[in-house]
Amino acid sequence: MSGTPLLFTAAGPVATPPATLQQALIAAVAATNPGYTANLPGSLIEDLSSTQVGSMVTIDQARVDAVNNVSPYAMNPYVLAQFGRQTGVPQGLAANASVYVVFSGSAGYVIPPGFVVSDGTNSYVIQDGGTIASGGSSQPLFAVASTPGSFAIPANTVTAIGTSVPSPYALTVTNPLAGTAALAPETTESYRSRILAAGQVATTGTPTYLKTLLWAVPGVNVRLVRVLQVGAAWEVICGGGDPYQVAGAIYAGVSNVGGLVGSQTSSLRNVKVTIYDAPDDYTVVFVNPPVQTVGVAVTWNTTLPNFSAGAAVNQYIIGATQAYINGIVVGQPINLLVLSEQIQAAISSVLAPINLTTLQFTVKINSVPTQPTAGTSIIPSDPEAYFFISASAATSVQG
Repeated sequence: MSGTPLLFTAAGPVATPPATLQQALIAAVAATNPGYTANLPGSLIEDLSSTQVGSMVTIDQARVDAVNNVSPYAMNPYVLAQFGRQTGVPQGLAANASVYVVFSGSAGYVIPPGFVVSDGTNSYVIQDGGTIASGGSSQPLFAVASTPGSFAIPANTVTAIGTSVPSPYALTVTNPLAGTAALAPETTESYRSRILAAGQVATTGTPTYLKTLLWAVPGVNVRLVRVLQVGAAWEVICGGGDPYQVAGAIYAGVSNVGGLVGSQTSSLRNVKVTIYDAPDDYTVVFVNPPVQTVGVAVTWNTTLPNFSAGAAVNQYIIGATQAYINGIVVGQPINLLVLSEQIQAAISSVLAPINLTTLQFTVKINSVPTQPTAGTSIIPSDPEAYFFISASAATSVQG
């Protein structure tokens, strides 16, 4: 076998034909035994050589399988399952029974992915993890059965903690709603496809990943999330959501909680939360953005004589103004050019922008008249604050 090279095609390694292996065997024996003949029918020598060729075919196929097992494209089912466990893609995740569970315990306690709970018969593995909120409970966390099979998961039956919880912390768990029974067992082909897809996920940096985690926290306002670089540190701004769950998301999204800094403007904006990833505790700091109340008075006019849809124009202008102001991301400025563009789009069904002669803005921030920066149409924001305009703070008149 050492003299028989492995054969490769565009599709990968292929088994050597038995006739080729037989010729290699006879040639190897004849090289050390002059006059050796193995092709006499019914002879003991021919019987031995045929048996050896059978062994060589098995060994050659093992060589092919060994090479194939370096790639998820061709791994055998057993090696594929082991590879999936090593890379965090266990088999059955897409098909096994699942259930949402709620943990109760000390506020700030971190439930990591991989935490195990049980109903006394079946075990379930937490997939994404979470944090106990200030009210003493976590949000519903998704858990998947660790073994295949179709079985019912009635409400309030998943009540056992499978992963050890160190003293003095205490956790309880339950499933307020019934779980979802398993589908048909996951096929090897489906599992192979999931592993390949998981390996193709693009790597993202800390800010992108962290913002994704914060947006997933219940109550967090997407426009009130920023991750700012401050030298070698990170300043996280987050508005809304339970502070413990926000801190838990930050802890999960940064590699070093010691690299977090608070407000660059006022320490009164800082929120410091201690979370518990047993057996250790960590202090996480983030910035709660203050609000800047906005008032906008819009004056408009048209070239059209006897224009009769003024009330509709006013209504559209007020709606567009509120939508724009209340959609500005924390720390970003008011751009009057953008506001003008959005207003023109909003009123276009009743008044074509080409017929506008006037579109002027009077802006107040925290009740103080505020002008754009000289030479621009930009009204800056406090870099850690956000704008908000109430239903009554936007007005529109034809003048």
